[in-house]
Order: sequence, then C-alpha cells, then structure tokens
Amino acid sequence: MNHFDWSLIRSFLAVLDQGSLLGAARVIQASQPTVGRHIAELESQLGVVLFERTGRGLVPTSMALQLAEAARSMEAGANQLTRTLASAQTQTSGTVRITASVPVAVHLMPPLLAQLRQSLPDTQIELVSSNQISNLLRREADIAVRMVRPEQGSLVARKLGQVRLGAYAHKSYLTRRAPLRQPQDLLQHALIGSDTDTSILRGFAAMGYPVTRELFVLRSDDYIVQWQAVRAGLGIGFAPAYLAHREPEVVEVLPGQLKVPPLPMWLAVHREIRTNPRIRRVYDFLAGALPQLIS
Repeated sequence: MNHFDWSLIRSFLAVLDQGSLLGAARVIQASQPTVGRHIAELESQLGVVLFERTGRGLVPTSMALQLAEAARSMEAGANQLTRTLASAQTQTSGTVRITASVPVAVHLMPPLLAQLRQSLPDTQIELVSSNQISNLLRREADIAVRMVRPEQGSLVARKLGQVRLGAYAHKSYLTRRAPLRQPQDLLQHALIGSDTDTSILRGFAAMGYPVTRELFVLRSDDYIVQWQAVRAGLGIGFAPAYLAHREPEVVEVLPGQLKVPPLPMWLAVHREIRTNPRIRRVYDFLAGALPQLIS
C-alpha cells in the first residue's frame, strides 16, 4: 500500500483547478518551484503520473481525475477542522484576513483600518486587494467585502447598502469641451472604459446606444487606472460616487439622467468563524462603518 504526505494534496488540487503551476502558486501563495516540487513528490509517493505537461499547461491524467473526489473530501475535512479550531478560540489578539475589490481596498479600507487600529490595537489585518472572489470556505480570507451576494449556504452575508454609480469628469476637461445636456452627448466626448469587461458597453446598449469598445479613448480593466485618468482630465469615466466625494475638482455629468443600476455591497463571513471573538469584532466594526462611507 502506497503512503503519501497528505499536505501535498493542497498543491495537487490547486494545480487541478488552475491548470498550471503558476496559477496554483498564486492561489495557495507559494512559489512556482515549490508547487512543482510538491506535484513531483506526490507522483513519486503514489507511483502514478498525475499531470501531462503540454504547451497549454498541465493536463490531468485519468488517474488524477479519479483521485480528485477523495482529495477534495480531504481538503473539506481539513478546512472543517481549521474552522472548528478558529471558532473555539477565545483570544481577541491576532490576525484577521479581509478580501475586498480593488476600489474598496484602495479607497475605503485604509481610513477604516486606521479607525480599527484605534479601537482594536491587538488585531493585525491582512488585506487582499482583488476583484477575484476569494473562497471563504477554503479560508483564503476570514471576511469578504463583495459586490455580489455569496451563494454558499454556509456563509453569513449581510447587505451593507447600495453603491451609487455615475459618470464623472474633471472640471478642466469640461471647460475644454462642449456641454453635455442629454445622454447621447456622451458619444461625442472622450470616454474612459474597460478593456475586457463589457458592463459599460451593456449599459450604453440598454440606453439604446449600441457602441463598441473603440468608443473609449482609454481602455483598462483596472478601476484605479480609470479613476486616475478621470482625475487627470483625460475624459469622462464611470465610477462609484464615494470616489467623487473626495475630489472637489471632479464633478458628476448628467446627474439623474443616466440610469446606472447601483451595486449592492455585501459583507460575508463563514457561519462558524463568526463565533471567533477576534473575527467577530472586526466583522461588527466593518458592518457599522462601511454603510456610512457608501451612503
């Protein structure tokens, strides 16, 4: 009977899900050589080949697919053990890991964390700034601030409010261009939009203006880049209202005329982790503070 180091299973599942050593390394926060070494060790211990190396990445063998279900059960058991231990902790000092979208992490979280530091000086924060939805079930984060409602039944999700979106431009840009009186006037202006994200294009289509990505003079999927371009006077961009509140030289264009649906903001935590006093204190702080910043 073959024996193996079950701690290697985490790397195996990450490679299985991501299809490459690099993608797996990012997910589990390890180096690419380390993940590669883990896979080689597991293959050696099991005496089987788990992945075929191809130009497109790592392709799982039939044996890897057979082992996947059992491996996921092992991972679920380990995660359950971690959550049980975390929920049993009574100390309030230590680390809490929060994940939030890039705009929220960059603009909303720093002042909140400064306040949090004053009230909870014994708590350290790890802030994951990413537009990817981290998996709370795998403990990639303890608390998540999301713009979509989590669907997993084992998560507690609290709606914090609605984030209003609008079109904004720097005053210096507006003084150089023709005034905007109706939504279709936007088509004659320099617009800032996304590269691969089609949400803004869908918004124009919903207003009756089917346009292509060539409409945008600057395209970037980084929302901070878009906002900085607006601040620089490059053109008109679309952003949450809480960003504009901090910029007296940036004004909203066509207020009330653009029917841009607001985004809900959710605060999520695993149901069992919520009984951890350290995580509960941070969760309650964010639940009370974030709605005031987005209203």
